[in-house]
Amino acid sequence: MTVEAIKEEIGHLSEQERKQRLDWLEELEEQAWDKKMERDFKPGGRGERLMSEVEADIAAGRVKPLSDVLAQAKAKREQSRS
Repeated sequence: MTVEAIKEEIGHLSEQERKQRLDWLEELEEQAWDKKMERDFKPGGRGERLMSEVEADIAAGRVKPLSDVLAQAKAKREQSRS
């Protein structure tokens, strides 16, 4: 089936059916992105060097892990509400 034929068929779908197809396509794209990130940041991947640098910066105390930063921001928001 060609892209043009798929477009034509989509044009005949109801609004609800188009929404379901869109949701499905978005899920496919998210899965593809997740797989790419897994490949890039596994040992030997394109992002391995970057991850090593980040881990070294965290170990040296030059940066904080994101989980720490988020926890501090949450605590600060809770204090400001009190």
